[in-house]
Amino acid sequence: MTTEQVTHGIDLETLEEFAEHAAERPDAVQLGLGASATYEGTCAHSLAKIDSYELGGETIARETREYTLPYGGWKEVLDAGGWVSATDRMEPIEVALSALAACINVGITINAVANGVDIEQLQTRVRTEFDPAVLFGLEELKESDSVFENVTAEIEIDGEDLDNDLVDEWARRAPVYTFVSLVQDVNMTINTPVEVTGDD
Repeated sequence: MTTEQVTHGIDLETLEEFAEHAAERPDAVQLGLGASATYEGTCAHSLAKIDSYELGGETIARETREYTLPYGGWKEVLDAGGWVSATDRMEPIEVALSALAACINVGITINAVANGVDIEQLQTRVRTEFDPAVLFGLEELKESDSVFENVTAEIEIDGEDLDNDLVDEWARRAPVYTFVSLVQDVNMTINTPVEVTGDD
C-alpha cells in the first residue's frame, strides 16, 4: 500500500506524473487565456470578467469560474481630476502589481515543492513609481518607456536549505514576471460599426 505524500497542498506523485506528461506531450498542456472589460460609462471605470480558458486546445467553461472585477481609480486622484461622486476602486496598475507578486509566489512555491525544499513563510511585495503624463496626453506616446521607474520585488522567505540564487531563479520562472519583463507588443484589433452608405 503506497502512502500519499502531500506537501503544501500538492500530491508529489501526481505532480511528477504531470511533469512527465508535460515533457512528453507539451501540446496537451498549452493554455489559452483571456479576459474582457466593459466600460461602465464613467471615465476609468470598467467591469472586467474572467471566465473560460483553453487547455490543450479544449475550452474549459463553468459558472463557478465567472469572476468579475470592478476597476476604477484612486478616490483622491479622481476628486482632483473632476470626477463627480468619485469612489475608490481597484486600479488596474495595482492589480497588475498584485498579480506579479502572487505569481512570483507561484513560481517559487511550485519549484520549491518540486525540488523538495520546504517553505515555512513567504511574502512578496512589488512596488513601482508611476508617471501618468502619457496617460493624460501631457507627453507623447513615444515617452511610454518613462512611465514606470524602479520596479522592485522584495521577497521575504523562510525555510530550511534555502539558496538565494535558486529562489531568484524560481521567482523569474513566474509567468507574470515573464509577461511584464519581456519587451513585446500587443497586437491591437479595433472594431468599429460598419458604415452604411445611403443611396444618392
